[in-house]
Amino acid sequence: MQSQKEFLQELRKHFRLNIYEVKIWTALLSRGIASAGELADISGVPRSRCYDVLESLEKKGFIIMKIGKPIKYLAIEPEAILERVKMNIREEADQLASQYESIKETEEFKELELLHKTGVQHVDISSISKSIVGKAAINRHVKDMLAKAKSDILFVSTNENVERSLKLMKNFMPGFAKKGINARFYSSQSKGIAKKLQNVEYMEYNVNSTFVTIDGKEMLFIVSSQNIAPDYEVAVWIESSFFVNAVNVLFEESLK
Repeated sequence: MQSQKEFLQELRKHFRLNIYEVKIWTALLSRGIASAGELADISGVPRSRCYDVLESLEKKGFIIMKIGKPIKYLAIEPEAILERVKMNIREEADQLASQYESIKETEEFKELELLHKTGVQHVDISSISKSIVGKAAINRHVKDMLAKAKSDILFVSTNENVERSLKLMKNFMPGFAKKGINARFYSSQSKGIAKKLQNVEYMEYNVNSTFVTIDGKEMLFIVSSQNIAPDYEVAVWIESSFFVNAVNVLFEESLK
């Protein structure tokens, strides 16, 4: 069972409050309605700070002030608070995403791209490859690949990875037609999959591996077994037009 200190620290993290705010809020939740003085006594927050903390909690929507003599405060139910915090986080995330998107238009970003293109000339791109460890890291890399796709996507998935593969593609599918991307998805599991695909050609095929190729240039292949723990899952990423096109041709031949 958590100690009170651990409990308060977890609440601070989850609801993005400082320690005084957490102490006052939990004290008010335990009473339902209370005055500032009562809350100071229950929570251990100094009376000199109590009114500032209550004002902050009211602005954040955690409590309601009830006018009277003395002024008392009402606690908002935790479920409503949780929904408000989630909404605030989503709004902040949207704002951050918009800010980062605007970075593309800055002179600094153009300088970075120029540096990269200049440096790439000294690297044999066809030999670039690396291993990626951990399910979360692999998922992020696949999303990065899908985001960069310009013309062709081949996604092949085992039955065990079907739901995961569809989830990775979900947010990108609406843009495939607009970008003119030829997207194909192969799996030996056919039930209900076609309904979940948008702008993607689906074909049922006896598949025993999971991999994705993008624009005939790069490929990610999951090499670990399905039963391995997520943190130890391993995939190999390769950027080589020669190799990826060879894999695509072999796969297409196997369909005949």
